[in-house]
Amino acid sequence: MGTILIIVLLLLLLGALPSWPYSRSWGYYPSGTLGLVLVVVLVLALAGNI
Repeated sequence: MGTILIIVLLLLLLGALPSWPYSRSWGYYPSGTLGLVLVVVLVLALAGNI
C-alpha cells in the first residue's frame, strides 16, 4: 500500500509542475505542497507506520 501511495504522489508531483502558460503564475506552490506530502509519506514508510 505504501509503495502505491508513493508512486501516485510522484506522478502527481510531476503533473503539478508549472509547465503551462496559465499555471506559471501559480509558482511552485502546488508542486511544493505535493513534495512536502511526499516527504512525509516517505518518512512514515521508512519508519514503518504505513
